[in-house]
Amino acid sequence: MAIKVGNVDLVLDRLEKGVTYNDGDVEDDIIKYVSQDADLNDVIKNDLRWPVLYHLSKKRENLLDWYDFDPEASLLEIGAGCGALTGMFCRKVANVTAVEISERRARIVAIRNQKVDNLTVHACRFENLPMEQKFDYVTLIGVLEYAGRYHGSEDPYADFLNSVRARLKEEGTLILAMENKLGLKYWAGAPEDHTGVLFENIEGYVGKTDVRTFGRKELEVLLRSAGFNDLDFYYPMPDYKMPDMLFSEDHLPHLGDLSQSAPNYDQPRHILFREGLAMDSVIKNGVFGTMANSFLVFCRG
Repeated sequence: MAIKVGNVDLVLDRLEKGVTYNDGDVEDDIIKYVSQDADLNDVIKNDLRWPVLYHLSKKRENLLDWYDFDPEASLLEIGAGCGALTGMFCRKVANVTAVEISERRARIVAIRNQKVDNLTVHACRFENLPMEQKFDYVTLIGVLEYAGRYHGSEDPYADFLNSVRARLKEEGTLILAMENKLGLKYWAGAPEDHTGVLFENIEGYVGKTDVRTFGRKELEVLLRSAGFNDLDFYYPMPDYKMPDMLFSEDHLPHLGDLSQSAPNYDQPRHILFREGLAMDSVIKNGVFGTMANSFLVFCRG
């Protein structure tokens, strides 16, 4: 069953009861904001809740607005959330398919992008999409870390990446962003983003199987095991969620470029040492790629 939301097709016939992910009742307010076509800058100034900032801030687009997408391409956005990046993708490529496991979030994506004519939104699990279409780009922005929760298998992260790779055309690109479990801010007192437990990521998620992030080497091994042998790593700072700067292996930070402690938006954090000084030591010793707070990776077969 597909319904029209403006120009957007919203497909609802593959919903599963009891399978969802959301930020709670704040999303009802987000629906109101986007339905009323409110000025989102004003909304963010007046509603200080983290989910409002995360889902509605234009700063989210800094992550990929610079990237030279093929304008004739197709793109599959897995885990579209409330559409923070979906509108940008619609401006960049010819055809966008957004998948969101939550019906409420899928409706938000459709409503806020209802004027575009190159978007289809599916409210379902990624695995329940029709198999026939393959894409030039697939995005996993803050999604892989939840594979253990939603992709039931003995090796959910590798199996999920294999199923994602099956959706790519032969020369296609997977675009992945996630936190670095060894990021400097976590050593300096920021709690793990998904569990809120201090140092849980650094200690290796002992006893946890449903959510996790990875260090640089671990992530490389995982991606290569899924057949992605051409990897370009970038480093959004202070993180991929609200990036102000983006570094690469060809353009690493200089001393003093990262002088401030990374913010923590949704929960209090400790400040155990001066991150700017520690980051200068990281840069001097050539291990910035190991200790950057987040990764953005372009993955090809």
